[in-house]
Amino acid sequence: MTTFNASGTAGFLAFALLASPFAMADDTGWYGGLNAGQSRAKIDDQRITSGLLGSGFATSSIVDDNRGTGFKVFGGYQFNKNFALEGGYFDLGRFGYTATTVPAGTLNGTIRLKGLNLDTVGILPITEKLSAFGRVGVNYAEARDNFNGTGAVNIINASPSKREANIKFGVGLQYAFTDALNMRVEAERYRVNDAIGNRGDIDMVSVGLVYRFGDKSPTPVARAPEPVTYMPPPVAVVTPPPMPAPPPAPRKVSFSADSLFAFDRADLTPTGKQSLARFASELNGTDYDQIRVTGHTDRIGAHAYNLKLSSRRADAVKAELVTAAGIPTGKIVTAGVNGAEPVTKPGDCVGQKVSKALIACLQPDRRVDVEVSGTR
Repeated sequence: MTTFNASGTAGFLAFALLASPFAMADDTGWYGGLNAGQSRAKIDDQRITSGLLGSGFATSSIVDDNRGTGFKVFGGYQFNKNFALEGGYFDLGRFGYTATTVPAGTLNGTIRLKGLNLDTVGILPITEKLSAFGRVGVNYAEARDNFNGTGAVNIINASPSKREANIKFGVGLQYAFTDALNMRVEAERYRVNDAIGNRGDIDMVSVGLVYRFGDKSPTPVARAPEPVTYMPPPVAVVTPPPMPAPPPAPRKVSFSADSLFAFDRADLTPTGKQSLARFASELNGTDYDQIRVTGHTDRIGAHAYNLKLSSRRADAVKAELVTAAGIPTGKIVTAGVNGAEPVTKPGDCVGQKVSKALIACLQPDRRVDVEVSGTR
């Protein structure tokens, strides 16, 4: 009997679990996904030739089919920003060969590999949206071989099969389009045994999508009621002295964040810079004490991410007023708000699932407020 041995060369990347300042606060929960890509095996032509020679056949040529299409369906639970447990079903595809013999004949062999896996996954956040990961685990694979001969080649056991557990490992990158939808690119190696005693490796490079389950919207922040001040009636009628002139009322302008920035970005667009230039020109010749710039986001997304984005937008507006309009940097203060001070009312924009309609409805909440105080 002759068959082939699946083997290859790939290095194992040891993965360190490191803390990262870019990791978001809420990284736990269930997820699921699907990957598909190319799988590859190394067919042991020397063993095939030796096996045929032991049965009295010389080999004139061998044609290998060592590439296939593989996929996997998986689910898992992420315990924190650095660790997850993942399991699923995989199908590595079909591989084979055709050997031409002397005396005249052919030997055809194929193998199909599929099974289940359970992996531990280590995660390293790189930026707010990009992370690297490494995995190591166990696979339980079913190998189904099939052999047929023509001419002088005669097959005794044409369809042997075997199930056995082995190790697997891999590395990859993951990019978050949103809090719920991610994309993966990864390379994996599966150690497998075929049905007639050969041991080897199958490599698969794949790309896929990951969906994270659960509510990703920030938790509403409770606001304390405004204090009520009680003023007792006067005891006697006294002519009060003349009241001093009230302090000048602050001037407040609210810019739509969509008019200043691209969605989910903190760098000013050319249109946004023009809007700030017009605002700065209106302050020429005006005496004022301070300019306060406050960035606001909507309620979509994680609390920590929104707070960081709104602060970066406020800082970008300040930098433009300083560099383009010549306003002293000491007169401008900035702050970021994570969506806790919306313009829309609670019943205006319903639904928690992120959609184009929800993003458009919450547009008034995405803004930058510029307040000029002490104008004279």
